[in-house]
Amino acid sequence: MRGLRVVGAALVSVVVLCACGAGGGSGEASASPTASATPSASAPPSPSPAESLVRMTRTGGFAGRTSSVLVKGDGSWTRLDGDAKPAGSGKLTPEELERLRSALAAADFAHLPRVSKSGTPVYDGFEYTIVHGGFEVVTADGSVPPALQDVLSALPPSEG
Repeated sequence: MRGLRVVGAALVSVVVLCACGAGGGSGEASASPTASATPSASAPPSPSPAESLVRMTRTGGFAGRTSSVLVKGDGSWTRLDGDAKPAGSGKLTPEELERLRSALAAADFAHLPRVSKSGTPVYDGFEYTIVHGGFEVVTADGSVPPALQDVLSALPPSEG
């Protein structure tokens, strides 16, 4: 059952990544952890309003659900269900967008571990894949670094 969840989460991530890049102007060169960046660059340049600011995919939980949230540079966001179908949308207020941008900058994605799952496992907890500034990080309940906790709390809800 867990293997099926992992495969499902991987498929949803691929669909989300492809769908976001289909317009040709997603602003992210690559969502892979091997994306190049200068070692001294701790904060990527701000994306244009149409470009992706951050993507978060959440998998797991008691019911084994998957959902994703994509926030663009202008604060507009789209929620996707486990089948990568739109399940909600909205726009962050200027204050909410600033809070998210500040949390993303403070998280310093360039220097975060690509996988952070060394804490105490939370059975039936969630796993989070977050993509920002060309970097992808994966973490799970019980292992979320403090800087990523601020990012997760600043994002729109992953379920409606």
